[in-house]
Amino acid sequence: MDTFWKNTLWSQLGASMDALENALLACPEEVLGDPSKRPESWYEFWYLVYHTLFWLDLYLHGSKEGFTPPKPFGLEELDPAGLFPEQVYSKSELQAYLQHCRRKAQTTLESLTDESARRICTFGWGAVSFAELLLYNLRHVQHHVGQLNLILRQKIDDAPRWVVRAGR
Repeated sequence: MDTFWKNTLWSQLGASMDALENALLACPEEVLGDPSKRPESWYEFWYLVYHTLFWLDLYLHGSKEGFTPPKPFGLEELDPAGLFPEQVYSKSELQAYLQHCRRKAQTTLESLTDESARRICTFGWGAVSFAELLLYNLRHVQHHVGQLNLILRQKIDDAPRWVVRAGR
C-alpha cells in the first residue's frame, strides 16, 4: 500500500488514540471509578475506556478468531450476555493497554498491503474490508472519546482539546 495512505491513516487513527489518552490522563481517580465495586453502568469512565481499547485491539486484529487481549484483560466484551469484567481496571492498566494498541496500530499500518487492506473481515454487525474496518475503528474510538469528554465536562467542568493529528 502507498506510504501516503499509510501515513494518512496513522495520522488520524493515532489522533483518536491520542484523544483517548488525553481523556484518560485528565480523569481524576474519583471520576475514573471505584475499584472496590464492579461496574453498574456502561457509562462508568474506566469501563468506557476499557471497552474502547478492547474493540480497538480486536479490530486491529481483524477477526475474533485467534484474538487474545494482553493480560490482565479478558474476553468478556465478546460475551453475548454483555458481562462486565470481574475487576475495575486501574488507570495504569488502561494506559498500558493503550500503549499496546498504539504499537499494534503502528505495526499494522506499516505492514499494510493492498492485498491485506482488501481482506474481508466479518463481525456480527457485517462484513467489510480491513481498510474499511480501520476507518470504522477510528470512528468507534472517537465516538467514545466524545462520551468520555462529556463525562469530564459534567464531573470536573474540563476536558481535553481536539487532537488534529497523531502526536507520535
